[in-house]
Amino acid sequence: MRNFFTKSDMRGKLYFGAILALICVLGGLELALADRKYGLFTGGFGQSQAIDTLTERGLFFMGYICSMAMLITGIWWIIVRIFRSKKSWPPLFFLMTIVGGVYLLLLALTFKLGQYFSDTMSFALMANLGGGSLTDAMLFVSNEIFVGIAALLLGLACYIYIFRWLSRKFPVRSTDLIWPAHGRLFYGLFFSSLLLAIIVPGASIDVQNGLNRTLAWGLFSEAANTVTDFDNDGYGWVSSMPDQHPFDSARYPLALDIPANGIDEDGYGGDLQLVAMPSQQPNTAISGNRPNLILIVIESARYDAIGTQVNGQPVAPNLEAIAKSGSVIAPVFSHVGFTTASLKSMFSGALQPAIGSSSLYRELKSSGYEIGVFSGQPEDFGDISQTVGMRENADIFIDGEKLKHLRAFSNGAQGSILVDESHLLNAFADKYAGPAKWDKPQFLYFNFQSPHFPYFHEGMPLALTDRPLPRSEISAGKRDQLQQTYWNAVHYSDQQLGELVSRLKQDGVWDNSVVVITGDHGEDLFEDGMLGHGHNINIRQYGTFLVTNRPGVTADGPIGLRDYRNIILSLLKGKKPHIAAKPVLMMIGDLDRPTQIGIAEGGSNITSLRFDTGEACMVEQKRCANVRSLTGSFKDRVDRLIRVWGSARWQNRSKAERD
Repeated sequence: MRNFFTKSDMRGKLYFGAILALICVLGGLELALADRKYGLFTGGFGQSQAIDTLTERGLFFMGYICSMAMLITGIWWIIVRIFRSKKSWPPLFFLMTIVGGVYLLLLALTFKLGQYFSDTMSFALMANLGGGSLTDAMLFVSNEIFVGIAALLLGLACYIYIFRWLSRKFPVRSTDLIWPAHGRLFYGLFFSSLLLAIIVPGASIDVQNGLNRTLAWGLFSEAANTVTDFDNDGYGWVSSMPDQHPFDSARYPLALDIPANGIDEDGYGGDLQLVAMPSQQPNTAISGNRPNLILIVIESARYDAIGTQVNGQPVAPNLEAIAKSGSVIAPVFSHVGFTTASLKSMFSGALQPAIGSSSLYRELKSSGYEIGVFSGQPEDFGDISQTVGMRENADIFIDGEKLKHLRAFSNGAQGSILVDESHLLNAFADKYAGPAKWDKPQFLYFNFQSPHFPYFHEGMPLALTDRPLPRSEISAGKRDQLQQTYWNAVHYSDQQLGELVSRLKQDGVWDNSVVVITGDHGEDLFEDGMLGHGHNINIRQYGTFLVTNRPGVTADGPIGLRDYRNIILSLLKGKKPHIAAKPVLMMIGDLDRPTQIGIAEGGSNITSLRFDTGEACMVEQKRCANVRSLTGSFKDRVDRLIRVWGSARWQNRSKAERD
C-alpha cells in the first residue's frame, strides 16, 4: 500500500495539517474550559478526583491525544471518501469552518457558554445603566465567563493565523488534484490510538473520570461501549463498569435485582433479600389549631455548625438558642447530597418522588394554609417546584429567578443564581406588613443561600474572618482561611435567621408557629482533599442538622431528609415525634444508576460502596477494601447496604408500576 501522502500531494498535506492544527487549538480550549469548570488538573469545588500527579497527567494526555487522533483520522477518512472522485478540492476555509464550528457548538452546549455570555453581558449593562462603573462591570464578568470568551477569541486568532500561514506555505496549483491514499499510516495511527485508548483508563480511575469529561473521549467510549454491548443491555467491555456477563441481557452492572429468584442480576450481594423500607405517605389534612409553619433551609450548612466556634465566637448563636429551648438532631443525612434532590425528599417524604406526588405544599394548601415562598435560589431549577407543587400552590412566590436583578454574582445560569438573605427578608416584610396576613395559618419557606460556594459575596459582613478567601485563591493549601470564610457565611445566615425570629416575635406569631431550621446537605472543606458536596459519601458532605422551636423531637439514630415531612406533620398536629432506628440510604447519582451508595446507622457509622471501582469503606474508620474480598463484620455491613439499596429500588419500581 502507498504512504499516507504521495510526494506530489502537497495539497493533501495542507488539508491534513490544517485540520490537525484546528483540532489541537480546539483541544486546548476544551481542556482549559474543563479545568476551569471541573478542576481536572487543579482540583477545586466538586472535584474529588483531580489529575494531580505526574503519572496521572501523563496517562491522561496519552488517552486524550489518542482520542483526538482517532477523531482527526476519522474526519480525514470521511473527507477523502467524499471528495476522492471529485475533480477539485473543497475550499479549505469551508472545511475548517465545518469541523471547527461543529466542535465549538458541542463545547458551547457542554459548558452552556451561550447562556453565560448573554446573561453576563446584560447584567453588566444593567449595572452600568444603574450608575455602576466600567470597572465594576469588568469585575462582574471576571469569572469563568471571561475566561471562556478569552479562550474563544484566542482560538479564533490562532485559527485565522494558521490558515493564512498554511495557504502561503502551500499555494494551490493546478496539478495538486491527486487525493492521498489512506494506507498503512492511516490504519496504523487509528488502531494504535484505539489500543492505547482502551488500555490507558484502566491504569487510574482518576484518569478515566477526567477523560470522561472530554468530548472526543466521550464519542470514543460511547462508540466502543456500543460496539462491545453484545447483549444490548447498555453495558459493554469499554466502560467504567464492564459487563461481566456480555451475552446475558438480564445480568449487568446496576441491573434491577429481582428478590428471591435465585439470580444475582447486578453482581452484588447475591440474590436480593428485601428489607422493610419506609413508604411515602399520601396527603393528609391538618385540622384543629393549625399553627403556622416556618421552614428555613440554609444552603450547605454542615451538621457541626451547632457548637463550632471560630476565634472564640460561636458560628450560629441564634440557631443554638432555638435548639436549647426546642429540639435538635444532628447529624441528619441528605440522601443524594445535592440541593434539588434534597429539597424534593424534604417536602415529599420520598427518596425519589415523581412529579405530582404527595408533599407538604399540596396537603397544607388543601388544609387551608396560605403559602409564601422566599428563596435565594431559582426553585424551578431541577424541577423542584414542579415535583412538590411549590409554585402551583404558593400564594406568594419570590425566588432567585424573580429577584435575578439582585443576585450576588453575574452568572445567570439557574444553578448559579444567589440572592442575599436580606433581600428575602425585605420581601417578606413587604408582603407581611399588616397583622391581618396572619389571620389564616401560614406556611412560609425561606431558602438562605450565603454559605454556597464561593462562601462570600459583596455586602456580607466579616464577623469571623478579617479577609475572606477570594475564589481565585481557593486551594487546599489555604484550607484554614477557606474554612473561616465558609463559617463566616454560615454566621451571616444565622444573623439573618435572628432577624427573622425577631420579626416573628414582634408580630406575635412565634408561639403559634412551628419553626424548623435545617440545611439541605453538608460541605467538605478540604478535610480529605475535597471541596464541595455530593461527590464522596461522608458525614461532612451529607450531614446537616434539624433544629425546631418545639421540644420533644427525638430519634434513636440517624435520620434522613425524607423523615422531615412526617416530623413536621406530627408537630403541626401537636405531637412530639420520635424516629425509630433504621439505616439511612445515601447515593451519588440516581437511585437506579448511582456511582456510589452508602448507609448511615448506629450513631454515625457510615458504610459506602463505589460501583466503578468496587471499593467498599467503613467511612468512620477510614478503612476500605475491594468488595469481593470482604469478610466478617465488614462484609455484613456492606451486604446490609446492598439490601437496603436494592429494596429501595424495588419499592420505587413497584410503585412506578402501580401508578
